[in-house]
Amino acid sequence: MAPRQTVLPLTYRAFFLIIEPISALLGAFYAHFRQDEYLAMTTHTSSPVTLGTSIVLSQLANLYLLFALNEALVLRSTGDLRVWRTVLFGLLIADFGHLYSVSGLGSWVYWDVTRWNAIDYGNVLFVYLGASMRIAFLLGVGLTTSADAKKAT
Repeated sequence: MAPRQTVLPLTYRAFFLIIEPISALLGAFYAHFRQDEYLAMTTHTSSPVTLGTSIVLSQLANLYLLFALNEALVLRSTGDLRVWRTVLFGLLIADFGHLYSVSGLGSWVYWDVTRWNAIDYGNVLFVYLGASMRIAFLLGVGLTTSADAKKAT
C-alpha cells in the first residue's frame, strides 16, 4: 500500500521546514563560533571556555546541524504523514530533554521572562513553541489526508 500523501498546512510547513531549521543553524553557529558568548548566556555566568568545553560545544553545534538537516531535508522529501509523525515525535522527546537540560539554573528559567537573556528565549520559549507545534501536529490539528478528503466527497 502506498503511503498516504497530504498537502500540509502552511503553518506547519513554514515552521518545520524553514523557521525551526534556521533557528537550529543559528544555535549551531553560536555554539561553535561564539563559544564564550554561548556559554555565558546559557549558564548566566562568565566562565572561560576550556578545551574540553570547547569540544563539547562544537559537538553540540554538530547536533544542532543534524537537527536542522533532519527536519528540513527529511520532512521536505515526503508528504507521508507516518514519516512526519515519526520525526516530529522524536523531536518532541528531544524538546523535553532540552528543557530538562536547563533545569540546573532553577525553576525560574521556565517562567520568569524578566530574567531571561537572548539564549533563554531560544532554550525555553522557542522550545515551548516547537513542542506545542509538534503536539498539535501529532494530535492531527489542522491535518486532512487524501483519504479524509475522499470521504468528504
